[in-house]
Amino acid sequence: MKLENNIKTSSVKDALIKQDKIIGSKRLSNYLIALMLLLGGVGFLLAGFSSYLDLNLLPIGNPKNLSFIPQGIIMSFYGSVALMICFYISLTILWDVGGGYNEFNKIENLVRIVRKGFPGKNREIYLVYPISSIDCIKLSVKEGLNPQRTICLCIKDKREIPLTQVQQPMPLGELEEKATELAVFLGVKLSGL
Repeated sequence: MKLENNIKTSSVKDALIKQDKIIGSKRLSNYLIALMLLLGGVGFLLAGFSSYLDLNLLPIGNPKNLSFIPQGIIMSFYGSVALMICFYISLTILWDVGGGYNEFNKIENLVRIVRKGFPGKNREIYLVYPISSIDCIKLSVKEGLNPQRTICLCIKDKREIPLTQVQQPMPLGELEEKATELAVFLGVKLSGL
């Protein structure tokens, strides 16, 4: 009997609280980009050093035949820049910049938007709004060279807070379905279709 009550309580709670996890920088694409930059940066740096030291530090190719000025210097520069960008991306992955969650709580009548930023005084971004202050859920679709498809939470004071994570644009059908589900859950209108 107690198990049935716990299951009923859990299902009621699930019906009144909706939480969406947001993946930040800990995405497979960032890991792959960091790995490619690391390998390319080390390769270019070793090629530049090979031309300077007149040694083959790389197992493939023959970089000692390059003249240090200008090819070796340029390759060393490119390798250094690639390693710096790799270091930056690795730190954003380590700190999980952009990660967090959206919580829509009908029990407390609150919407919580939590994200992680860069280390410092304002590392945690924590926004809380009463459900009564929500005007609508808005779909924003931009096509072109850099397409963007986002779901925004529109507050009555005209602020728009993006709720979707930064990623490849999701299919329109899936985006519309998520936005409609959220608007029905919160009991607000849906705009931007």
